[in-house]
Amino acid sequence: MIRELHFWQGEFIGETEAAERLAELPGLVERALAEPLSTETVLVACDTVSRALQQPHSAVHARLLAQLTGPGGATPPDPEEAAATLAEIADALARPALERKLRRELGGPRPERFTRPDARETVYEAWAPVGLLVHIAPGNAAAVASLSVVEGLLAGNMNVLKTSSSDTALAPHLLAELAAADPTGAVGRRIVALRFPSSRQDLMRLMCEPADAVAVWGGEDAVQGAAALIPPGCRLVEWGHKISFAYLTREAVTDRAALAALASDVCRAEQQACSSPQVIYLDVETGGDAAVAAAAREELFAFAEQFAAVLGEVSAKFPGPRSAAEAAADGTDSADQTSHTDRIDGAALAEAAEQAEITNTELVARAEQHLGLTKVITADDGSWRVFADTRPALTASPLHRTIWIKPLPRRDIVATLRPMRRYLQTASVAGTRADIAQLSRTLITAGVQRITPLGAMLDSYHGEPHDGVYALQRYSRRVSVQATGTEFAATPCLDDLIAPTTPPAAPTGPLMDKAAAQAQLRSLAPHHAQLYFRSGGTTGTPALSVFTCDDYDTQMRASAHGLLAAGFEPAHDRAANLFYCGGMYGSFISFFSILERLGATQIPMAAGPDHEAIAEALVTYQVDTLFGMPSYLWQLFHTQGERLRSYGGIRKVFYGGEHFTGEQRRILTETFGVDIIRSAAYGSTDLGPLGYQCTHSQGTEHHVLTDLHTLEILDPQEDRPVPEGQPGRLVFTTRTRAGQHLERYQIGDLGRAVEGVCPCGSHTPRIELLGRYGEVFRMGTYHFNYRRFTQVAEEHLGYRGELQLVVTNETGREHLTVRLDDRYAPEPDTARTALLAHIPELGSAVGPEALLTCTVETTPTLAFERTPTSGKLRTVIDRRTPTA
Repeated sequence: MIRELHFWQGEFIGETEAAERLAELPGLVERALAEPLSTETVLVACDTVSRALQQPHSAVHARLLAQLTGPGGATPPDPEEAAATLAEIADALARPALERKLRRELGGPRPERFTRPDARETVYEAWAPVGLLVHIAPGNAAAVASLSVVEGLLAGNMNVLKTSSSDTALAPHLLAELAAADPTGAVGRRIVALRFPSSRQDLMRLMCEPADAVAVWGGEDAVQGAAALIPPGCRLVEWGHKISFAYLTREAVTDRAALAALASDVCRAEQQACSSPQVIYLDVETGGDAAVAAAAREELFAFAEQFAAVLGEVSAKFPGPRSAAEAAADGTDSADQTSHTDRIDGAALAEAAEQAEITNTELVARAEQHLGLTKVITADDGSWRVFADTRPALTASPLHRTIWIKPLPRRDIVATLRPMRRYLQTASVAGTRADIAQLSRTLITAGVQRITPLGAMLDSYHGEPHDGVYALQRYSRRVSVQATGTEFAATPCLDDLIAPTTPPAAPTGPLMDKAAAQAQLRSLAPHHAQLYFRSGGTTGTPALSVFTCDDYDTQMRASAHGLLAAGFEPAHDRAANLFYCGGMYGSFISFFSILERLGATQIPMAAGPDHEAIAEALVTYQVDTLFGMPSYLWQLFHTQGERLRSYGGIRKVFYGGEHFTGEQRRILTETFGVDIIRSAAYGSTDLGPLGYQCTHSQGTEHHVLTDLHTLEILDPQEDRPVPEGQPGRLVFTTRTRAGQHLERYQIGDLGRAVEGVCPCGSHTPRIELLGRYGEVFRMGTYHFNYRRFTQVAEEHLGYRGELQLVVTNETGREHLTVRLDDRYAPEPDTARTALLAHIPELGSAVGPEALLTCTVETTPTLAFERTPTSGKLRTVIDRRTPTA
C-alpha cells in the first residue's frame, strides 16, 4: 500500500509522485509566484480555519484532533494536550492576531502594496516575498511547522515544508484545511508539505537547491546539513536550539507563589521548548574567602531543598507524556501496522537515549556531591530532578523536569553568560521593579533575547519577536520604486495602476441596519472598545460607533492615500481643518489624524461661529487648503467674502458629509479663485472611510476603498444585486474591524457602479452616489427626491444657495415648505411657479389633485436648521404627526 504522506498544492500524493514533482520544483515556483497572492486572501483563509477550530464539535476540529491523537506519529499527545495544541493554533490563526503581527513586523495589514512611506515624496516601498521558502521543521513542537508556513504565506512566498516521517500528520492536514478554506485556490497553490527523514539526501537536495530562503528549526547539525545543500545567495534563516533560564534576587527566593510559577515552567512541555528553563540562577555572592564561599554554598543548597519541595507539588499536577510503549498499546489498523511499529521502535530508542543522558548527568552530579560541589535531589518515582551546583557556568539540562540551580552575582552576569550568547533565548526574572529593570538590561547585554515573569516563559503575545528578530521580515524583501514626482503626485499606490484587487467572496448572511449595529455594541468586549464616536444625527438619533486604535489607524492610513489621489499635496499645501469638533463627533479628529499621517502642514482650527477670527487666521498662517462641511464653508466664504477675496490664497477645498451644487462650485471658482473642489472622503461614522475621489472624479463619483470594505449594490426593493450600472442600495461589509463586525450593512445611501477604468489609471472600482434614502420621501401619494428640487432650482432659477424642505400636516392637509437662502433666491412666488412647473408630480399634487399645499420662503443662511454636532444641513425635515 502506498501511503499518501505528502500534501502538494491542494491534494495528497504518495512518495513516488512527490519525488517526481520535486524534480520539477523550479518551474512550479515560477508559475506560482507569477500569480499575486493578496494578504487579504491569506487572512480570510486563516480566520476561517481559526473559527472552525474554536468549535470543538466542528468537522475541522475533529479531523485535526484525529491527526494528533491517532497513530500517525511516534508518541502522540494525550487528548487534553492535543486539544490545547489546537486551541493554540486557533488563537494564532485568528485574524486579529495575524493583523497585529503584520502591523508589528511589516507595518500594516497590506504590506505587499507599493505605497509611499513618506507621502511628500513619490517613492514607493513594499514588502515582497523572497520567492521559494523552504521550512525544515522541528520534531518537538506540533504547531511550529504549520505556523511557519502561515508566516511564509503572509509574506507572499511559495512554501515547501519538510517534516519528519516520525511526526504526526498535523502539519500537512492543517495546511490542507487552509487551502480548502480559500475558494480562489491561491493559498493552496503556494503550499507543498512533505514528510520524510533528513537522511533522504536526494529529496533534501531537490527541495533546497532552487530555494531563495531556507528556514531551519533544530540544532547545529540540522543547520549545517541545510547549509551544505543551499545555493550561493540563498538566505539561511536559523531557528536553532536555545537555552533559557531563570534569575532570582534574594527577595524572590522566599516567594512561594513565584517559585510555584517557575516550577510550572519546568513541567510544561517537559522542557522541550527553547523557552523552557534549564537553569535557575541565584543572585548569591560567590567571591572572597572560604567563609563567603561556604555561606554561598549553604544558601544555594538550602534553596535547592526549598525548590525541590515546590517542584514536587507542582509536578504532581502535570501528567507526564505517554511513553512509546503506551503508544504501542493503543494499537492501529493492520494496513499501517508495519510503519507504525517502525515508528514506535524508533521512539523507544529515542526514549532510551534520553533516559541514558538523564542517568549519566545524575551520576556525575552525585559523584561531585562528595566534593561539596553539588547537591542532588530527585523524586522517589524519578519524575523530576534538582541539581544544585556551586559553579556558575551555564549548563544544559537533560530536560524532562531536570533543573540546575547555580549562583551568579549580578556583577558577573555579562562575563559568565556572554560567551554563550548565540544560544541564549529567554530569561525569567524575579525581584523588585528596579531589579527587573536593571537585570533585564544586563541580561540583554549578555545576549538574552526576551525577558518574562516567572510562570510565563513558555507564553507569548501576538506580534512577539522570535529569537530577537521578526520572522516576517526574514521571509520578505523590502523593495522600492522611485517615480517622477509630477506624474505620480496623485498616485498613492502603484498596484492600483495594474489591475483591480480581487475581492473576497461577498458575505451571504442577513442584511444589517443601524439598529442591528447598535445592538451589537452591547456584547462588544472591552478590549475592542477603545475609541468612541457618535454620528451627527442628520437622518435620526445619533448612533454610537466603537473602534480599536488599530482599526482607526488602518482606516486613517487608507483615507490618507485617498486624499493623495484627490490632489492634496502634503509637501506644499497648507491645510486648515474646519470640520466640527466635540461631542464625540469624528470628522475633525479623523482629518487631524489623516493630515498627521501625511506629514502635512495643518492648522487645526475646527468650525466655529466666529467667522471673522477664522478668516483672520487663514490669512495670518497663509492657508491655501480648506477642509470642512460644504454648508459651513459656504457660510464662511460669504460672511467673510471681502477679506477672503482680497487674500486670494485659497486654492483647494476638500469637503465631506455633503456636496456642493454646481452653482456653488462656480461661485467658489470664479469669485474666490478656488482651483480644486473635491470630496475629502466618502464615509460614515459607523463604517469609517468608504471611498475617495481622484483628480478625474466627476460630481459624486468615488473610488471604493476595497482594502477596507466589500461593496454590494442591491435592488432598492429586493435583496438581490442590481444589473451592472443600475442604481441600488449600497451595502458594505467591513473587513478590518477587530471588534465590531459590520457585515452587509445598509448605510442608507443609493448609488450605482461606474463602469470602465478611471481616466486616472486606477483599476479600483468606482461608484456614483445618488443620495440617501432619507432624501426620498412620500407625500400626497407621490415620492419626491430632494435632489430633484436642488436641480430645478439651479437649472431654472440660477439658484446657488442651500435648499431645505420642511414637511408638515398641521392644516389637516400635508404641506411642503421650500426654504431658500434670501441672498440668492428670487421672489417666493417666482420660485414656487418654477418648482411646480418643472417637478410634474409636485404640480399635479398641488394643482388638479389638491393633495397637498406648497409654499416657498426665503431666509438668512444662518437660520437654516442644521444638526448640532456636525453642522450638516438637514435637507428634509419631516414634522408630520400621525393621524388617528
